[in-house]
Amino acid sequence: MESLGPIITQLIAGAIGGNAASAVLKQDGINLVARTIAGAVGGLGGGLILNLIGSEALTGLIAQGISSLIAGGVLSAIVGAVLGRKS
Repeated sequence: MESLGPIITQLIAGAIGGNAASAVLKQDGINLVARTIAGAVGGLGGGLILNLIGSEALTGLIAQGISSLIAGGVLSAIVGAVLGRKS
């Protein structure tokens, strides 16, 4: 059960970061569910990257939350920009 803590933190922080980034950028081309999913996936990816390159000091729950928040926001912004384009 210990190993689920960081994953849940990454998912939640990524979803929050994704929705926050889309709100700040006023992206209308992507709905709430897509923003949340993109943010959660970005949060998982950000946490994974942090674990791969980070040291013991960077793998704490707070560091993973912050990196997932940022990564979720970045991925959600990218998805929103791609899906928001009008052909």
